[in-house]
Amino acid sequence: MGDITEWLGQAFSGDRAAADRVFSRIYQDLHAIAARQLIQGTPMRTTSLVHDCWLRLVRAEHVEMSSRAHFFALAARAMRQIAIDRLRRQQAEKRGGGLDITALDGMLDVAGPSIDDSRLLDLDRALGDLEAIDPEAVRLVELRFFAGLPLEQIAPLLEVSERTLKRRWRTARAFLHRQLEVAAHEP
Repeated sequence: MGDITEWLGQAFSGDRAAADRVFSRIYQDLHAIAARQLIQGTPMRTTSLVHDCWLRLVRAEHVEMSSRAHFFALAARAMRQIAIDRLRRQQAEKRGGGLDITALDGMLDVAGPSIDDSRLLDLDRALGDLEAIDPEAVRLVELRFFAGLPLEQIAPLLEVSERTLKRRWRTARAFLHRQLEVAAHEP
């Protein structure tokens, strides 16, 4: 694992050979994260999302990462942003639909239910509202829901206990559920 972290550092410093090595090594992991994003209703192909994400990360200035897990957190956030940007471009008007945010845990499975495009946009807006109140809760939702990481892997990344993450997860779900209920009843 140390090799990958070192390669990531070299890749983001402009070393093309390191970028090629690390991309081929983590491609399957990025593909799994992208597949999870597509299940959430994004209108694009998995491979396209992986490549767009990689290009966004490699081209970013001042990317510093402390670990492999930190890289995947950045990748999950980038994929979410790419997916939402595509949805916004494709969808001028909001449509109906229902998302039970309390079912987020069940949606972590690849075979879980999909979210329709307008509900994903509602979720993104709700995450924006949550970020104004509790940015760490948004990071938790991104890592858990969008990246599909278990709490055991998220705890060291966010430097908090699993117990704290469970409490924060319940609070975030309740907040998002309320926000999505309001959005569902808007004209």
